Amino acid sequence: MSQAINIPLRAQSCCSLKTYSSENEREQQMNRLPVAVIGGGPVGLAAAAHLASRGESFFLLEAGNQVGANIATWGHVRLFSPWRYNMDKAALTLLEKHHWQQPNPEVLPTGKEVVDQYLKPLSNLPEIKPFVHLNTRVLSISKKDTDKMKTANRENRPFIIYTEKDGVYKTFEARAVLDSSGTWGNPNPSNSSGIWLKEEKSLKEKIFYGIPDILGNEKERYANKRVAVVGGGHSAVNALLDLAKLKESFPEMDILWIMRRQRVEDAYGGEEKDALAARGALGSRIHQLVDAKRVSIVTPFRIQFVKQSSNKMEIIGTRNQKETTLSAVDEMIVNAGSRPDLTIVNELRTSIDSATESVELLAPLIDPNIHSCGTVRPHGEKELRHSEKNFYIVGAKSYGRAPTFLMATGYEQVRSVVAHLSGDLVAAEKVELDLPETGVCSVNLNAKSSCENSTSCC
Repeated sequence: MSQAINIPLRAQSCCSLKTYSSENEREQQMNRLPVAVIGGGPVGLAAAAHLASRGESFFLLEAGNQVGANIATWGHVRLFSPWRYNMDKAALTLLEKHHWQQPNPEVLPTGKEVVDQYLKPLSNLPEIKPFVHLNTRVLSISKKDTDKMKTANRENRPFIIYTEKDGVYKTFEARAVLDSSGTWGNPNPSNSSGIWLKEEKSLKEKIFYGIPDILGNEKERYANKRVAVVGGGHSAVNALLDLAKLKESFPEMDILWIMRRQRVEDAYGGEEKDALAARGALGSRIHQLVDAKRVSIVTPFRIQFVKQSSNKMEIIGTRNQKETTLSAVDEMIVNAGSRPDLTIVNELRTSIDSATESVELLAPLIDPNIHSCGTVRPHGEKELRHSEKNFYIVGAKSYGRAPTFLMATGYEQVRSVVAHLSGDLVAAEKVELDLPETGVCSVNLNAKSSCENSTSCC
């Protein structure tokens, strides 16, 4: 498989590396190396399935203790896209080869069901399992013995990936790298200028970034509290609906909805016109909640900073160009999107758009100032190229800060990239998606009715 070096964190040893008699031999050696996939989520495992299906050697590095570790953090959330949009075709072919029982393609799965019924079985297939490395955190990626400044024969040198597992450094060599590590776990702050301030960081015990299990193991955290929800997308709506449900049992709760939008109506979406009924119902339910005045609307409001006040928080911002303070807030749930962590690729020659922090050629196609989930056209290897040959950022991370990513889009990305790496240029250039006109995002359905979401899209 890959060449690897184990170095205990405190060791003072050195290692001898293989030398090459010629650059031609070096190139041949590199071409025999496997492809590295970083991240064991849906897109990373789809890449592994495509590589396995084409007989390409590979290894997959996952920082968590299981595949789908990020999804597991919102396992209580139900997608509002059915199974058929959430499974990769190459992965399905491999699973069915081993007599896997496919879920009903029209049913809406929870995050936990996606992990348990799809990702874990996929990762345990004999074509994939031997090459999956869990609890392996990628520290940095470079070109072997070649820093970012050096150009000579750069394309013929392998990638070297520095990792840490259980206090031990290990390096992997690869001929190509697909970074599908995503953006989950690297949220944007509540600050409307996008700046992480010391005060907000110091209040991490009172601020939740993402999708808390409000009706489950986080119930006591929010019961009878004054809770502010920040954000105008589906994730924020998700939290508001659960908070409103919790308030039925704890009527002393006070729920604030903070948005930068000019009008709350802009957050309702397509409602009954949505191509996905569950997502449309999400907008209708929050519309009803607002009309019933069960949520206090604070919009447009631009947060400048938050600070401790006794054992509570104050949220200071501007509203209609006047400074406004929201006092006595017990808890805040922030759904302001995520951003990519690009530090692991700092030593590579990447092509990143300065605004979206997405892959540069992809930026005009996904810019949320122009596009929604439903208007992002199919794209593949060509649009995902970087200056560094055979390095690709795929999946949600390829979109940078843009919230319009779709799981199905990621599957098409890796299908095209793997085809290109395998020499099938015709297949690599042919990209297409079968999606509803309004795109596919996600939502959570409780036992009685509609919706709630993850931050996978707009």
